[in-house]
Amino acid sequence: MSDQFSYPTDREESSADRVGALERLLIEKGVITGETVDKVLAYFESEMTPLNGQKIVVKAWTDPDFAARVVVDTPAALAELDLPEGMAGAEGEHLQAVANAPGVHNLVICTLCSCFPWPVLGLPPYWYKDPVFRARAAREPRTVLTEIGVELSEDTEIKVWDSSGHSRWFVIPERPAGTDGFSEEQLMGLVTTESMMGVALAGQPS
Repeated sequence: MSDQFSYPTDREESSADRVGALERLLIEKGVITGETVDKVLAYFESEMTPLNGQKIVVKAWTDPDFAARVVVDTPAALAELDLPEGMAGAEGEHLQAVANAPGVHNLVICTLCSCFPWPVLGLPPYWYKDPVFRARAAREPRTVLTEIGVELSEDTEIKVWDSSGHSRWFVIPERPAGTDGFSEEQLMGLVTTESMMGVALAGQPS
């Protein structure tokens, strides 16, 4: 196994092929139906998406009181927002936010498998499950972040949070400079799934 990690592309395609083959087999054997698959996909396409996370981050960026509450009792703070009703029941009770700040950068991984904050980020990308990423990010997070383009100063503390069935971590990235006066929609456009995982910074205003 190579110690080098990069965002996989061909492996994503082969994984999708395997998932498709498994789906066809389960339907053929009568274990599930095509309707079941469609309902699950629609749920993640319309309810459990990164749009939820973007709303949370922008609220934290624009409301200091909320920003303080969301890292103390995340589920209670999220209950204040206009988010899908299914949030509380779909791993929502396990959500925990951490906030980047000057001199502190947070990185979310899962060393056991691929626990992920579905309600705020949707389904995890394939590379999040990559054993090389999981192992190296825990062992040498600064090196991994540098390799994928996140340049942090040497005096920046990197905190690694290990998601599990009990805690699904996500990151409130720092608000980019030069965004005073931006609308909520403009701010949301700067928040990516990767920035809420800590493998990227929030986008910069053009």
